[in-house]
Amino acid sequence: MILKSQVEWALHCCAILAGLPEGRYLSTKALAEFHGLPKEYLSKALQSLSQAGLVHTTLGPSGGYRLARAPAELTFLDIIEAVEGKARTFVCTNIRANNPCRAAGYCDDRPCAVARIMWEADEAWREKLRSVRLSDLTETLAKEIPADLWKSSFEWVLERAG
Repeated sequence: MILKSQVEWALHCCAILAGLPEGRYLSTKALAEFHGLPKEYLSKALQSLSQAGLVHTTLGPSGGYRLARAPAELTFLDIIEAVEGKARTFVCTNIRANNPCRAAGYCDDRPCAVARIMWEADEAWREKLRSVRLSDLTETLAKEIPADLWKSSFEWVLERAG
């Protein structure tokens, strides 16, 4: 399974937005500059987050994006599904019905083993992502990123936040 690059972008942007003080917004331009991404493409990911109700947006010179909920209330799965959708990652087309050895009109009474295993794997993947909150990510980043880089990044963001 390959996720759109917009998923990575959305996760990183949400991590930045998680650190914004109450009432402050960060523009698409600033988020794109911070991550070295094309603004036009990043805006599509941010629009997906907005349409899913995960971020608030405002217009104007101090406008931009901020999280709509506390980081502890947002999961990785929320963000991924906002960008990718909620459809299963595996779609069964029932090719077993093409088996030339099957009797004509044979009807299976349940999904095949391949589909069941793939759907179980999809649910395990989603359960893992559902268990990781955005606040968990920010705690991990705070531990792993050198203190001076963490501080200068935060200051950079605050200088550009409206």
